[in-house]
Order: sequence, then structure tokens, then C-alpha cells
Amino acid sequence: MPLALVALAIGAFGIGTTEFVIMGLLPEIAADFGVSIPSAGFLVTGYALGVVAGAPVMTILGTKINRKTMLMLLMGLFIAGNLLSAVAPAFGVMLAGRIVASLAHGAFFGIGSVVAAELVAPDKRAGAIAIMFTGLTVANIVGVPLGTFVGQAVGWRVTFGIVAALGVVGLAGVAKLVPDLPRPEGAHLRKELAAFRNVQVVLAMAMTVLGFGGVFAAITYIAPMMTEIAGYSAGAVTWLLVLFGVGMFLGNLTGGRFADRKLMPMLYVSLGGLAIVLALFTVTAHSKILAAATILLIGALGFATVPPLQKRVLDQAHGAPTLASVVNIGAFNLGNALSAWLGGVVISAGFGYTAPNWVGVALAASALGLAIWSAALERRPRVAVAEPLVQQ
Repeated sequence: MPLALVALAIGAFGIGTTEFVIMGLLPEIAADFGVSIPSAGFLVTGYALGVVAGAPVMTILGTKINRKTMLMLLMGLFIAGNLLSAVAPAFGVMLAGRIVASLAHGAFFGIGSVVAAELVAPDKRAGAIAIMFTGLTVANIVGVPLGTFVGQAVGWRVTFGIVAALGVVGLAGVAKLVPDLPRPEGAHLRKELAAFRNVQVVLAMAMTVLGFGGVFAAITYIAPMMTEIAGYSAGAVTWLLVLFGVGMFLGNLTGGRFADRKLMPMLYVSLGGLAIVLALFTVTAHSKILAAATILLIGALGFATVPPLQKRVLDQAHGAPTLASVVNIGAFNLGNALSAWLGGVVISAGFGYTAPNWVGVALAASALGLAIWSAALERRPRVAVAEPLVQQ
């Protein structure tokens, strides 16, 4: 395994920690700033929208420099955003810090995916991408639970200070281990944008938005759902997030392994299973044991979609994959933003803390429908157009 993949995983670990640790700290942050839980959910939505907007912008700005330098600059931006969140005197400043940090997220994972894929043989690309995303999943096993524990015990500001320090480690890892890859020959913005004319690229991104949105519909509000519905203590949210992270880790590696063999069947199984499990979560959320098992399955099925969806975009946008890869990372976070907002809407409407699970069901089922449609379009034979007869 190339050591550069380890460096990318280190950066992914820091980014994954800051993205997901907010879930377990929403009640504490809401209380500190005097806002409601749904309002505090905008820290999730704002981060996700920042990824969506920042991913293509940062990539376009970085087209004039090599990928290693760009990855290092992105980690610097990540560090600055988390430091701002740690010292925020008001909710608006906290939100601004989250957005600043989010600007690095999409471009780092998007460019990192391209680098990871180029470091290995073509038939191992999904596995290489999965290794990079392992940092994100391990963050949910180690970084997020520890961050949640520290935030609840000492204060959430300390958590974000530690996250900034993780960013420093990630920056050092990229500087030390990632090779100084030159910009690819013939790389132009016009060529990168042309990839979006491919309907399969667009469909893959739509699957990303809806499929991963199904995961975040439930997980964004896991803290109040588990404390108010399942009857867990606030401290128990930490190990529940560990279970979610274990599921992510297992699902990510499984998705990477099978996507290199049977990509579309892997998507059918993971998206269909995710829709079913989210529907069951509306019932199992009332039981401590069943809720814990369901959270593990949501993490596994949700992240089993990540390597195949990212690889599908890279395959379909062959020849100009960088911008498409980055935008697809933004698509993951657009799904996060959409589902976090819809989850807050149904909670505010009085449907209860389990209602976001039904939002997730609808999103995951829609993604499955798109996957089936995409495969049907790909199998459709091209009809040859006969040339008109010329009269003699």
C-alpha cells in the first residue's frame, strides 16, 4: 500500500472528526448559545452547504498548482476554521467557523480520491479510495466519540481546539508522505466541465445526494433521539457514535472491495438495505439494544455506498475526473444539508424525534430508484441511424 494513502487517511481523519462530532454536541452547543436544537442543526446544514459551494470553487482556484500543494493549503484552511469555531463568542461566529472549515472538505476528498486512484492499478481504484476514506470512518470510531466525551465533560470549545490540532497532524502527513505529483497534461477547466454533460455522471451525483442524505436524516439528530426516545443518558451518546463509526468502517471497506467487482449490485444492496433499516429505526429507536444495533447497520449500509459512488463518477468522467470527483464529494454534503434541514422541519412540525428516519427512508429509496434507472440506461443499445438513400 502506498504511504501516500496513509497521509490522505490522516487528513480524512481530522476532517471526519470535525464533520461528525457536532452530532453528539448539539444539545450542549444549543444550550450555550441559547438556541433550539433544530436551530443548532444549522451548524450541520451550514457545514454541508459550505462543502457543496466550496468544493468546485477551491478546485478551480487550485488548477494552477500541483495537487500536493493544494492539499496542504486545504488543510491550512481547515485548521483556521476549527480555531474560529473554538473561540466563537456567538452562534453566528460559530457558524462562520464551520463554513470556513467546510471549504476545505470537498476539495480535499475529491482531489485525494483522484490521487489515491492514480497511485494503484485500475482494478484496485475503489479499494484505494476506500483506504483514504478509512480515515473518515476511523474518525467516527475514535475521534468523534472522544470529541463528544471531551465536549460533554470539559466543554465543546476544547473539542474544536483538539480538532484544529488534528488538522496540523494531517497537514504534516500530507507534506511528508504525498508525492509531489505534477498537474496532468492537458488538464483544462473546459475539459473538466464537459464531464457534466454525461448523464451517468449526473445520475451518480444524484444518487450520492439522496443515498447519503438518508444516513444523515437519522444521524444528525441522534443525540436527542437516543436521550429522549430510547432513554439513554447524554454520556451514552459517545459509545453510540462509536457503534456508528464501526459500521462506517466495515461498510466502507466492504463497499470498496465489492465495487471493484460488481459496482451496481453493491449499490442496489446497500441503498435498498439502508431504506429498510431506516424504516425499522422508527420502531427500534424505542429500545436501547435494538437502537444500538440499528445505528451500527445505518453506518455500515450508508458508507458501503461511498467507494462505489465515487468510483462510478471517476469512471464515467474518465479523462477529466478532478472536478467531477470534487463535486461528488459536495454531493455527499448536499445530501447532508438537505436531510438535516428536512429532519429539523419534521421535528419542528411536532412529529417527534423519530420522524427524520422517514425522511431518510424516502431519500434512500429514491437513490435506489435512480441506480436502477442508471443501469437500465447503460444497458440500452444504441440505435444506429441509417443514412438517407441518395436518388440516382
